[in-house]
Parts: sequence; structure tokens; C-alpha cells
Amino acid sequence: GLHNDLQRYISDVEWWLTYEAWRVIVCSHYMEQELKRVFQLPDDKIRVVPNGVNMSRYQHREPANLSRDFFASPDEKIVFFVGRLVQEKGAHLLVDAVPKVLNYFSQVKFIIAGKGPALEYLKNKARDMNVYDKIYFTGYIDDRTRDFLYREADVAVFPSTYEPFGMVALEAMAAHTPVVVADVGGLGEIVQHEINGLKCYPGNPNSLADNILRLLHEPDLAKKLAERAYQDLRESYTWDEIAYKTREVYTEVHDDYEAKAWETDSWLAEVDLRKKNRQGVEEIGRYAVPGYLLGKEQSERTETITKGGRYH
Repeated sequence: GLHNDLQRYISDVEWWLTYEAWRVIVCSHYMEQELKRVFQLPDDKIRVVPNGVNMSRYQHREPANLSRDFFASPDEKIVFFVGRLVQEKGAHLLVDAVPKVLNYFSQVKFIIAGKGPALEYLKNKARDMNVYDKIYFTGYIDDRTRDFLYREADVAVFPSTYEPFGMVALEAMAAHTPVVVADVGGLGEIVQHEINGLKCYPGNPNSLADNILRLLHEPDLAKKLAERAYQDLRESYTWDEIAYKTREVYTEVHDDYEAKAWETDSWLAEVDLRKKNRQGVEEIGRYAVPGYLLGKEQSERTETITKGGRYH
């Protein structure tokens, strides 16, 4: 929700930007639906271009100062989570899943990497559940250590409850590590269940544990999923591919611009209106939903805004 003036101001600016833009690029179909819901944008104004990943960085040999033995014993499998330790990233769900996993596959070390306000809560939770000795809370790790752990992990787990895209899944896939993700947001789009990874039910530790166990017990399946995921990255998520898709959007806008009859009287009238509307930063509020900054004027423009700006 919008709880203070800064958040309301940011929302007003976002309304204005999406109103003025000829196209709006989002990173996932989930975010496409969010923008339609929040900003009432029409379909033909939004283009989906996912994020990309530099695949070569995850193929490097391990740094001289790191060893797998530092994180787990030689006979232990590694289940790896990395992310901010906040509610929406779902690390608490992984801790809840640990007892069931250990009940059916005891030789596992869970590595939870990252920092955040939930760190002490997670540690206390692990102690209360008597699984603290099976979880290694690393705190903050640098990129080299993170990439090393991606490569060394047997399973990478991302049980988010909210995820606009899911860059961490791409990073794990680039390291040839099989993934288990919650079927939410962008994660649910990147991962196809039993094709390039496994999905669990959102917010469900039991489902999460079942899918982790499946990869631990079925190494051939884990290898097949990891190989297919890597292939998918090469086809759809390299930065060359992302740059090409982004350029297509700009070309589309340029072609639209060239096709317009800009000398018409209606266009000049629109320019005069836009100049008038830009008299001071406070005017941004007129593009917001009713009741935020300018009150009365906003409600007068709501009907136009809900049609998605220039496309009406």
C-alpha cells in the first residue's frame, strides 16, 4: 500500500511515465498483468522483455581461497538459497521444509546466504526446530562466493511468495544447477515443471520438501533438468537476445512516430495541453489515481488515464 508522501509521490510519477510512454517494457508477463491492473494500460502499450544473464561468469574455476569443504562435509549434498532475508523471499519456508527433507535424506547441508531483517528470526526458528546444525547461515556473501556456491550446490531453492522476475533462478541455471522454485510471478514463467526445473506450491513447505527430495533421490532427473535449463538460457536469456528484443521495441516506436501526421491541428492542441500540464513538478499529481496529491483535478482526468494515456 501507499503509506507515506514519498510512496504516493513515486506512484504519481509512475502514473505519469506510463501515461506519456509510447511503450512500456516489463520483465515478465506477471508484471504485464500488474501494470494493466494498477495503471489500466492497454495491451498494445506493453512489451515483455525478460532480464538476461551472463552465462560465462558461472563457468569459471573455483577461486583459490574457497573450497566446498568449507561449507559442507564431502558426503553431504548442498541445498542452496540466496536472497534478501525478508518475508517475500521465503527463506522461512525453506527452514520449515528442512525436517521433512532430513527425515528422508539425512546427508544434506542447507546453505542460506544473504542478509536482512529476518536473519535472527530464522536462526532462532532453526534452533527451536533442532535443525540449526544442518543449516549454514552465511550472512552477506560477495559475488565470487555466490557464484562458487551456485556451481557447488546440488539443488538451488527459491521459494518466494512474491517475485516480479526471478534473476536468481537464471543464475543457478547458468551454473548447471537444478532448481526448485515457487510457482509465483516471474519464477513461474522461467521454470517449466519437470522440463527445466521443478515447481512447488507457493507458501507450502511440504511441497517444497517433496520437490527437493525428488532431486536429491533422482540424480538423473536433476542432470536432465539442469541441461535443459542451460539450453533454454542460451536460446532466450543471453544479453545479446535481450538487446535484440529491446531494440525491436524502440524500432516499433520509431516507426509509429514516423507514421504519424504530426502537422495536424489536433496534434498542436495536444502539445499546448502538455506544456500547460508541465508547469511545476506538482503537476505530476494530475496523472495519479484520485485522492493522492491534487484531489479535485485528478478525478477530472481519471476517465482519460484509465484508457492508458495517448492510446485513447
